[in-house]
Amino acid sequence: QVQLVESGGGLVQPGGSLRLSCVGSESIPSINVMGWFRQAPGKGREFVARIKLSGGTTRYADSVKGRFTISRDNAKNTVYLQMNSLDPEDTAVYYCAATRFNRVSYSYTSSYESWGQGTQVTVSS
Repeated sequence: QVQLVESGGGLVQPGGSLRLSCVGSESIPSINVMGWFRQAPGKGREFVARIKLSGGTTRYADSVKGRFTISRDNAKNTVYLQMNSLDPEDTAVYYCAATRFNRVSYSYTSSYESWGQGTQVTVSS
């Protein structure tokens, strides 16, 4: 499994921005897809965004489309999640995930075999 470490979470006011980072222990060419998920208190872990590391194609959950941007820096083994126009509904623990394999869909937690420890994002005034 790839070791993943997230950072960049914190407390932000509604309408503000945060950038999350996820650093992988292996070079990005060994990974096929990386994704971001989030889990709010009392809820299941939900898909946020994913990026194919070869080619850079992306996909987003409808709830974040137009506000969040996922990107990667292959030289730094790092994937980012830029979050703008944050809303209290975005409050959750955000998790980075990675898979080496081709999947039918990358929107499910079962599609990924490596996970980070999570970083808390709180949107509140």
